[in-house]
Amino acid sequence: MGSVSQFVRGMDWWGLLTLLISAAAALLCITLHELSHGFVAWRLGDPTAKNVGRLTLNPIKHLDLFGLLMMLIAKVGWAKPVPVDMRYFKHPKQGMALTALAGPAANFLTALAATAVASLIYHIAPLHPVWVAVLCLLSNLALLGVGMGLFNLIPISPLDGSKILFALLPDRAYYTILRYEKYVMGVLIVLVLLGAFDRPLSFLMLHVLQGFCAVTGMPMGALLVFQDAASIFQLF
Repeated sequence: MGSVSQFVRGMDWWGLLTLLISAAAALLCITLHELSHGFVAWRLGDPTAKNVGRLTLNPIKHLDLFGLLMMLIAKVGWAKPVPVDMRYFKHPKQGMALTALAGPAANFLTALAATAVASLIYHIAPLHPVWVAVLCLLSNLALLGVGMGLFNLIPISPLDGSKILFALLPDRAYYTILRYEKYVMGVLIVLVLLGAFDRPLSFLMLHVLQGFCAVTGMPMGALLVFQDAASIFQLF
């Protein structure tokens, strides 16, 4: 009984809460990203995502555990891809490009909205554990949203950026690349694990977030501090 009490007292509960908040933010970013893909594809005439139940806010439907883990560790990650059948599109390559663009666009809009709400709370709300938790969630939404949006714009198949860029290629080259893109995913994962994208993505994330903070009035330093709010929780 004493060992259980010692474990409970020694547990970093605020750190655990911060981790859970980060995971919740990552799940929301992933869900909105994939839902946007499916929604735009559906609006362009492809019912595939809708037919398999992917037009939903249920994160379990979109979850890739390894991609979620990478979001928590490296601030970049991915979800289970929404199925898209470009044969339904009136203009297949253009439709696929718009569908691909929808995911990163949703992430950037989510990040901007989160930064705006965080700025409002930061300037008017008292320093209270509840508001600290909310600011932690919003800060993680901003950072993870920008990170996921930028990562998916990398023009390497099967990321969204490749679908956008490859729409400019001749049809023969375009469909050849699509045929082999699943084999590139393994190489992409290795590059992420080796940190090949860390520096350029960190540089771009910093500048995008600075822009969002300038527009919304949220101090950049505060946004970064509240992203890992465990130390602030210790004050209460």
